[in-house]
Amino acid sequence: MEADATKHLWWQEGIIYQIYPRSFQDSNGDGIGDLPGILTRLDYLSELGITAIWLSPIFPSPMADFGYDISDYQGISPLFGTLSDFDALVAAVHGRGMKLMLDLVPNHTSDQHPWFLESRSSRDNPKRDWYIWQDALPDGAVPNNWLSMFGGNAWEWDEPTQQYYYHAFLKEQPDLNWRNPEVQEAMLNVMRFWLDRGVDGFRVDVMWHMIKDEMLRDNPVNPNYQPHMATYEQLLPVYSTDQPDVHDVVMQMRHVLNSYPERMMIGEIYLPLHQLVAYYGVDGKGAHLPFNFQLLTLPWEARQIAAAVDQYEGVLPVDGWPNWVLGNHDQPRITSRVGKEQARVAALLLLTLRGTPTIYYGDEIGMRDVPIPFEEVQDPQGLNMPDKNLSRDPSRTPMQWNKSPNAGFSEGKPWLRLARDFARENVERQKEDPYSMLTLYRRLIKLRQQEPSLRVGDYVPVYSDTQLIAYIRQLEGHPRFLILLNLSHRPGYFKAKDSSLTGVVAIATSPDWEGTPVNDTISLSGDEGLVIRLT
Repeated sequence: MEADATKHLWWQEGIIYQIYPRSFQDSNGDGIGDLPGILTRLDYLSELGITAIWLSPIFPSPMADFGYDISDYQGISPLFGTLSDFDALVAAVHGRGMKLMLDLVPNHTSDQHPWFLESRSSRDNPKRDWYIWQDALPDGAVPNNWLSMFGGNAWEWDEPTQQYYYHAFLKEQPDLNWRNPEVQEAMLNVMRFWLDRGVDGFRVDVMWHMIKDEMLRDNPVNPNYQPHMATYEQLLPVYSTDQPDVHDVVMQMRHVLNSYPERMMIGEIYLPLHQLVAYYGVDGKGAHLPFNFQLLTLPWEARQIAAAVDQYEGVLPVDGWPNWVLGNHDQPRITSRVGKEQARVAALLLLTLRGTPTIYYGDEIGMRDVPIPFEEVQDPQGLNMPDKNLSRDPSRTPMQWNKSPNAGFSEGKPWLRLARDFARENVERQKEDPYSMLTLYRRLIKLRQQEPSLRVGDYVPVYSDTQLIAYIRQLEGHPRFLILLNLSHRPGYFKAKDSSLTGVVAIATSPDWEGTPVNDTISLSGDEGLVIRLT
């Protein structure tokens, strides 16, 4: 199906930027980022070319899992500000022509949420069935073998009511029972509350976890488990996640969004492609963008990535819009995974593939994972499995704005330590440097947003080998672009089968290339990537 430049929505044409609010900008000196802080940095995002901001959770929370344990879905945590701060942020974002998306966490609440406090108060409380309660087995054992993502089994004994409750994450994060219509309606009302306040969409946390097997069958053992892996991976979560009924729930959420103009929903889903694309829903009535994490999880190897792009393009439903992600708050940063030079190549890949890109804050200046000493680890995943180096803190450190104390992030002691090199690697310094990562990102985003072929055009694979990936982006009536990326450190050589591939380098990982005419034979250094405007 040929792309059309005129029929796309903001979330198809735009660029999403994920802010981890604790780490973006602190306005009051407590060492934790907040909403007024974000407000002061909107011009930076606007100049970068960002069109939509996604905020990780900002709701009231005991912070057992840094906001993913919510105790009130209709408020703002005092750590981050007030509802009026939020309203001011929405107005300022919209005033700059950008969109604002919230992180919705519908799978579980905090154990301090009034719903759960009621639910655990007695077996006959009206909200008892809002969560997943089960008797012990006759021998007193847990109801089944399901494991928690954060270590240990997923069932917590409640002494007063003599039953277990299920928690896919921390015991402080009991899972809601989404088979209960009252739970469904309550959560849909949460969505309406924020949509009425002007929110443009949601990123839905662990969407594939929301419904569990009704019979609570045991999960099978994972035959490929290795000792270095998280303990959760000892089993294959075939009964505790990705149940067929989850799509009915997603469809209800979509129905709410459809009653507001131009709102959208991203689903967080770590699943193989053929299961992932089911979340677009029948007739496109599911998530607008089920997050595609292949660039996060695959080895950084040209053939594998080229094949994955083709496979994804091939399994997308007819109207399914693609999306790509290089980093988020749960994964090591791209610069730490592939190195500084390849992170530049990765930027070209992210911003020239077909579909909506999501940028994780700080990746545009090449921020790296910061080693956090064991005594300073705060992430429950790191604390609960200390010998496995699974803490997510290293990729959540404060944004590096300038060379002033604490990198311009806070006047107080930051909640996590900063990179040692922040005085050299920061926004202020990179802004003026034509060779910096920030300059590369800004120019790439500008080109992408100016050129319909790159923004919404078709993807045509051209070539891949053990080093190189080449593909074309094209839209009828607009300039075509050949993207050529060397995912290795060694020189690579491209010879096109089609002699019509001549053009001029528009943007490159190394600016020395730019403006150079090229034809169908191109020699690339290691770690180089080119965006070529074809003539």
